Amino acid sequence: MNILLTGASGFIGRNLAAALAAAGHRIKPACRSAGIDFSRMLSVADWLPQLAGVDAVINSVGIIGERGAQRFERLHTLAPSALFRACAQSGVRRVVQISALGADATAFSAYHLSKRAADDCLRNLDVDWFVLRPSLIYGCGGKSAELFMRLARLPLIPVIGNGQQELQPVHISDIVAVVMHSLTSPRTMQTLDIVGPETFTFAGWLQTMRQAQGLPPTRLVHIPFRAAMALTRVGRHFNPMLQAENLRMLQTGYRADGRALTQFLGRPPVTAKPGLFFSAVDPGA
Repeated sequence: MNILLTGASGFIGRNLAAALAAAGHRIKPACRSAGIDFSRMLSVADWLPQLAGVDAVINSVGIIGERGAQRFERLHTLAPSALFRACAQSGVRRVVQISALGADATAFSAYHLSKRAADDCLRNLDVDWFVLRPSLIYGCGGKSAELFMRLARLPLIPVIGNGQQELQPVHISDIVAVVMHSLTSPRTMQTLDIVGPETFTFAGWLQTMRQAQGLPPTRLVHIPFRAAMALTRVGRHFNPMLQAENLRMLQTGYRADGRALTQFLGRPPVTAKPGLFFSAVDPGA
């Protein structure tokens, strides 16, 4: 297949590009390094020339925090929606949108609302669509995973409040597997939550990451939620992930039933193992 892959230089995109190439697909990257500024591709007319000869589209563009010209509305809503409408107009049938767990009726953050707007646009079009909503993704090369791995190495691990926020982390290899299956599955027009098979507390997840790095469990430093929110006023200037809304999303916690994912893949998602934190593929596969 000839596949247009947006966000090909990002964490998810890089791993998808490698898997697609290994499977014999031809990739047309849509990213800055390929001469395409995604944030400026806001109309159907911008995308139509890019879709000539394309069989499928995968949108893997995503940011966790706004910085400079990188804005949620442009990157998560306007550009993808224009791309999806261009697909419908040009006859590209297979479209895969990588959204986020929590981009549903409960969404309150600009991040989730901007993702959900593009998801809704795609679901209303006459194409064979998939909306994939991953949980927290871990694996080698992920920015959020790297941040949490650094936190886990500290002598004392800082957590928000009691640290009991629930997570269902999923390995990057399962994201890739779901996208690859979405390209050929006869059962289209699906919204799938992509979650790991285990539920961790935030504190427990950081301890798991710590042990994966060969370090023994350590004590926690409990930071009151209000104090953590105040710290984001400074932290956001150093790391786009350290935003007040991201703390609110962490505090909320997001869970989903993984049975539909297991049925779709024909197997359960991989269980967290030490080696997975340092790899983008499942060593046991």
